[in-house]
Amino acid sequence: MATQENEEDQIINPFTMLLLNDDAKPGSSTTLHQTAPNHHLLQNHSLPSIQSTITIRQLPSEGLSFQLWPAATSLVSLLDRHRADPPSSPLSATLNGRLRILELGSGTGIVGIVAAATLGGHVTLTDLPHVVPNLKFNADANAGVVGPIGGELAVAPLRWGHADDVETIGREFDLILASDVVYHDHLYEPLLETLRLLMVTKGAEREGKEKMVFVMAHMKRWKKESAFFRKAKKHFHVDVLHSDPPSDGSRVGVVVYRFVGKG
Repeated sequence: MATQENEEDQIINPFTMLLLNDDAKPGSSTTLHQTAPNHHLLQNHSLPSIQSTITIRQLPSEGLSFQLWPAATSLVSLLDRHRADPPSSPLSATLNGRLRILELGSGTGIVGIVAAATLGGHVTLTDLPHVVPNLKFNADANAGVVGPIGGELAVAPLRWGHADDVETIGREFDLILASDVVYHDHLYEPLLETLRLLMVTKGAEREGKEKMVFVMAHMKRWKKESAFFRKAKKHFHVDVLHSDPPSDGSRVGVVVYRFVGKG
């Protein structure tokens, strides 16, 4: 979640706070470690398609960007499913050999790490500068899982709406991933500006190349979020790749969207 967080303005997910723990989700387990005065959570997630497990460190006391959120579950499951059975995967036509991947608002980095582990791609995890050290920790912790598949992980700071950050990272990506990044309305325009800078390039910079695609998993919380999609549709074709039914008492499920630049 690439935001400058205001602790008094944090949105608490009214449906479920974290990814399901081992009591609710097969193949996932959570361990609480005390690091006085704070604590961290180590959560293991099995990936049946590669017969391996990744470990993600959360730092709940540090803010929203250091926690696991439900929309990531859908992308993690879809990526694992794609690896196991590409023809049945909702992502099959969209991925199509797209191995240079950028994750926006990575938070703990779980989606990008799983993308590297299941697709064997080169994935750049990004978030605000103060989030990067934990991203780096999680990337390093899972290098032994990602490497044998042929994947690579890089970590970099990326502030939404900052053209210089985009120039530093570059635009040589095939696919952009994100989960649970639409929540604060003051971040809609910075996020869209970053997407425009990455995807709606000028001149012949990407001439002869397939258009970059943005895949975003989102669970609706507020009516005002419709404003983000109205703004997005001015610059992008937006369609739905996959929808999960509501779970755990929530009234809505996660929806996975695909954005492709117009023109």
